[in-house]
Amino acid sequence: MTAPTTDHYAVIGNPIEQSKSPLIHSAFAQVTGQDMDYTKLLAPLGGFAAVVDAFRASGGRGMNVTAPFKLDAFAYATDLAPSAQMAGAVNAMKFEGSKVFAENFDGVGLVRDLVHNLACPLMGRRVLILGAGGATRGALMPLLAEQPAELVIVNRTVAKAHELAALAKQHQTGQVPVQGLGYVDLQGQTFDVVLNASSSSLSAELPPLPASVFAPQCLAYDLTYGKGLTPFLQLAQQAGVTQLADGVGMLAEQAAEAFAWWRGVRPDTAAVIERLTVPLV
Repeated sequence: MTAPTTDHYAVIGNPIEQSKSPLIHSAFAQVTGQDMDYTKLLAPLGGFAAVVDAFRASGGRGMNVTAPFKLDAFAYATDLAPSAQMAGAVNAMKFEGSKVFAENFDGVGLVRDLVHNLACPLMGRRVLILGAGGATRGALMPLLAEQPAELVIVNRTVAKAHELAALAKQHQTGQVPVQGLGYVDLQGQTFDVVLNASSSSLSAELPPLPASVFAPQCLAYDLTYGKGLTPFLQLAQQAGVTQLADGVGMLAEQAAEAFAWWRGVRPDTAAVIERLTVPLV
């Protein structure tokens, strides 16, 4: 009788030491009884394809992709899912022979965290998302599928916000109003859900956001995780917002989506989220 073969997975990035993905996927494998291992791969800038080629040649089955290689993975893939095409970026790959299947689970992970973990339904609510980069682009379709009353994208470079709003209108199946605005255009407007998908929290900066945008009972959510009370979350707290969250749940949920795609079983995320949560203080 042949012994089962351990399947190999990895996360690739630069830097990569900070990645929580091995911890998350090892926990998922344990609770679901999957025979697999999961490692970190540091690729040099410009060396993404060579590292992935070597991993595949050694029998690797799949891979998560983190910064700065999500565009490299987009170019490397042979079969792009609609989520990856819309995001213009890839965060998970699956290898089957010469085929490289690619997905982007960031947006669906964000929505699952909001709706299921944080009990924050989006239907009929006004949603504001800060930033017009890849994170926002990847989140647009999953957010719009929840049928909010309105989705507003705000960005320092207003043209980029307009561009994403036009893209969302073009691709959505419903009739949700979508606007792209500059920060100065937010005066006098309030929102039920405010999502910070900009890079501001990575450098501990405060986006030029008027505190008046937070409606009573608003949820303020920072897609960055593990940074504690970021300047964005501090602003929300000072404005009276009591429901604050960072992106740790999004991290776990997108990982669970990738795991289910690879292994055919979706792990529960509650224990992993609890383990990784840093108090927002």
